[in-house]
Amino acid sequence: MKSENKKLIGIWGYPEPDILEKIKNKYPENKIIDLDINYNNPSSGILPDAYCRITKNMIDNSFAMKENLEVIIASVGREKCDSGWFAAKILKDEGFNVIETRYEDYNGKICATPVCKSNLALKEKINLIMDNIIQKQNIKLVETKPEFGFWGVPPNDFNFLDIFPETTHVYGWTRCVEAGRPADIDLEMYVDENIPTVFFAQTFCAKMQLAKYLAKKHNGIYVDVDDVASNSVKAKIEAFIKLR
Repeated sequence: MKSENKKLIGIWGYPEPDILEKIKNKYPENKIIDLDINYNNPSSGILPDAYCRITKNMIDNSFAMKENLEVIIASVGREKCDSGWFAAKILKDEGFNVIETRYEDYNGKICATPVCKSNLALKEKINLIMDNIIQKQNIKLVETKPEFGFWGVPPNDFNFLDIFPETTHVYGWTRCVEAGRPADIDLEMYVDENIPTVFFAQTFCAKMQLAKYLAKKHNGIYVDVDDVASNSVKAKIEAFIKLR
């Protein structure tokens, strides 16, 4: 991503909403950018080669945009992962202005999940859910009956999501985000019974443990992808959908 003159607020994970609003009000002219996303920035060389691609994105994007990053709001609790916490510490040590947030207490509140159940394409569903963290979008949605499921986090490679039909419901951490409960492990482990579900995790992510366990428990399939989904991974998903 090319550097621009516009100042930025970087985020990753699910920042604590009150803190995010406070920073947005403090820097009203700044653009908010999700550092989790792959913008094809060069490697910073900070992290090991065999490491979570999403965390690499966070670090690489931060260094590539350092000149314009006013502040980073970093999720470092159970709503993200230890890698998010470590990344925040590394960037602080490198001179970045980092505000750490933990969003784990919801006081019983749970939001509806209409996007997860909608007739949007899977890629659009996940993009909309994540965009809503920054700014709520007013989009008319039609609920569908689930025929397939996608469990997991937003992948580094969004393109393989095109394989899934519009009747795919979203589960896992992404559904937790729409529900406003990103650290709710019970909700994260929930899937509708008897729905053929692909359990996805980013390679080298701790959620691989949950994904593989739940795939076996619910007779789904487990896939993990490092950077870009291989043809064999795509073929495995396509075969699973067609055979079901």
